[in-house]
Amino acid sequence: MKWSWKIGQFAGIGVYMHATFLLLIGWVAVSHWVQARSLEAVLSGVGFILALFACVVAHEYGHALTARYYGIRTKDITLLPIGGVARLERMPDDPRQELRVALAGPAVNVVIAAALFAWLVVTNTFSPLAELSVAQGSFLERLMVVNAGLVLFNLLPAFPMDGGRVMRALLATRMEYTRATQLAANVGQGMALLFGFLGLIGNPFLLFIAFFVWIGAAQEASMVQMKSALGGIPVGRAMLTDFQSLAPSDSLGRAVELILAGSQQDFPVVDSGRVVGVLTRGDLLTALPQHGQGVAVREVMRREFQMVHSGDMLESAMQRLQECACHTLPVQHGGRVVGLLTMDNVGEFVAIQAALGGTR
Repeated sequence: MKWSWKIGQFAGIGVYMHATFLLLIGWVAVSHWVQARSLEAVLSGVGFILALFACVVAHEYGHALTARYYGIRTKDITLLPIGGVARLERMPDDPRQELRVALAGPAVNVVIAAALFAWLVVTNTFSPLAELSVAQGSFLERLMVVNAGLVLFNLLPAFPMDGGRVMRALLATRMEYTRATQLAANVGQGMALLFGFLGLIGNPFLLFIAFFVWIGAAQEASMVQMKSALGGIPVGRAMLTDFQSLAPSDSLGRAVELILAGSQQDFPVVDSGRVVGVLTRGDLLTALPQHGQGVAVREVMRREFQMVHSGDMLESAMQRLQECACHTLPVQHGGRVVGLLTMDNVGEFVAIQAALGGTR
């Protein structure tokens, strides 16, 4: 995720902090200073937020390590003001596995809350809950209460939050996966409207949650529908066949001419019939101010790139396209490049399939 900095790594999974997370820390610090005019209060407030987000990271590792048990890799975990996000390669196809992955995060918070409860009982340091507030009261007791709150909040059926994924997994045991996802997304967007209404009359922070839930539910439903539409279709049926290629000795000026003459953004670089690199629009725009149009393509092209075969399944090819830092995959057949695969032409293919009523 852009504007994120790595702050640590555990079990081979990097933890990143998004720049907006600093806004939360700053807001907490300023709020405590305005209220108490004390550096001690500021440090206490910031310390509590950091402890809370340590619990959030543990929550995300619950998802990540459970997914790893089922052979699913987690790309990274990112801290945002509204919580944490574990980017899994994919969700399990088996609804029972998805159910376990979704519940693993809240289960971690249950364990943390139970451990803190046990400690408070053993040390006889419980305070009446009425004396607690966000900024005042026993540090550990507040942390226990917040972890219990995280469990309840995350299990709300606001897809794609944990509760929404639990609901989707349960629905998918009784109906087709795409239909289950659409129903869960509809409920999630209904919850987003509720969050938004409560945010307008009460806590403005709920407006941010409403926005992310609404967008996340729509994106998840769209991705699952696309995945369903692409099932069993080879790349050769959706690839772009009318394309231009470059030679390593061509100048960047030639690439500029081709971009201006058509809609193609990235170009396979072909030498003696073999793809030896890819020149992307981004790399071209970066190189032009530094080198001008006269420099050879070989000096700018990417030598590390991915390719797909025309017989590969479109679903897996699209996943590779999403995962790699590229917008175009050259398609080969019989040892030569025969097409290009981009998210744009995959989207066009899906739209046409829908217009044709799914006819293949």
